[in-house]
Amino acid sequence: MKLTVDQLHIALDRTPILRDVNLEVRPGDVVGLVGPNGSGKSTLLRAVYRSLRPAGGVVRVGGDDVWALSARTAARRTAAVLQDGGGNTGGLTVAEIVALGRTPHHGLLGRDGEEDRRAVQDAIDRCGVRPFADRDQTTLSGGERQRVLLARALAQRPHLLVLDELTNHLDIRARFELLDLIRSTGVTTLAVLHDLDLAARLCDRLVALHEGTVVAAGPVLDVLTPPLLRTVFGVHARTDRHADGVVRISYDAQPLAHEEVYGAEGGSALPDDDGVRAHADERVCRDGVGRCEQAQYPA
Repeated sequence: MKLTVDQLHIALDRTPILRDVNLEVRPGDVVGLVGPNGSGKSTLLRAVYRSLRPAGGVVRVGGDDVWALSARTAARRTAAVLQDGGGNTGGLTVAEIVALGRTPHHGLLGRDGEEDRRAVQDAIDRCGVRPFADRDQTTLSGGERQRVLLARALAQRPHLLVLDELTNHLDIRARFELLDLIRSTGVTTLAVLHDLDLAARLCDRLVALHEGTVVAAGPVLDVLTPPLLRTVFGVHARTDRHADGVVRISYDAQPLAHEEVYGAEGGSALPDDDGVRAHADERVCRDGVGRCEQAQYPA
């Protein structure tokens, strides 16, 4: 289902946070919101999943203004997975938390039907949380908890996924696995990601925010240009798509330093005990910085 944000304006305590924001997420696409802290990314998400009413403009999901829909109808279309979004769920099992995703679909009696049970079991299996479905979620690792939150969102059977820093505090393997899982859902997705390397790997398109406005939008290489990285993020870097299809960002040693040329390079495999079975290029650049670039997601 298509998401459209048109001329969105949001002010908090009379201070403009977002100004004339426009973006579009086509059905089935994964679009990343990138930008420095304070650029308005999470505020934009709040307007999309109907948590913060804009002062102007409109958010449409499937052609309908989300603020013209009932809260239940809007929740059936859009599922949000937020930072530390587990809430007060201590004492609940993983299966019970995933089942909460069916709440917008319940009638007045609030009873689970066969469709609800199928949706929950499918989400549990898709997100790989079956082995700990009967455990208290507080006993899980960070990566496992994020999978549970994503499973809860998928149990909702949404047309749009809204993700706010889903990979925060995860190790590299857990990040790669979660990114693969998100891409495999086929659900239209708008995701805030601080890690530009992960955004470049995950997303079909990027929208860059700076001081509350959209400064670039489009394919990854069209957005993450050296001028934008310098102006918006304060770093000197270049972005390339390598022969394996993966987009990589190469940073200089210091913010706004002169671009350096790579020196000798070689290849090696990351140790198995790192939990990543991807091939990597190890490079020691002329700026003295060693870089290790993963060539693909974990097997």
